[in-house]
Amino acid sequence: MGFIRLIIFGFLLLSVIYVAISIYSRSIRREKLEDRWAEEHPGDMESPERDAYIETGMTEYQNSIRPKLVLLVYIIPTIAVGLILYLTNAN
Repeated sequence: MGFIRLIIFGFLLLSVIYVAISIYSRSIRREKLEDRWAEEHPGDMESPERDAYIETGMTEYQNSIRPKLVLLVYIIPTIAVGLILYLTNAN
């Protein structure tokens, strides 16, 4: 029963961490795109071209490998816990 509890609460904790990292990563990327636009077009902060530029950049970001690497939040701890359990019970 303890193992089932570990799996459920571990998954919930990793899901919270995953969502937080995803939101943070997307906000950092959006901020960089906004800063790049501000450097290239000073004073033009409310145009439709700016919005299109940022949305295009965010679409490119979403299709890149970077957001997929955030899934390692699930993989690495699962492997670590599995390895620890195996090594503990193997001896």
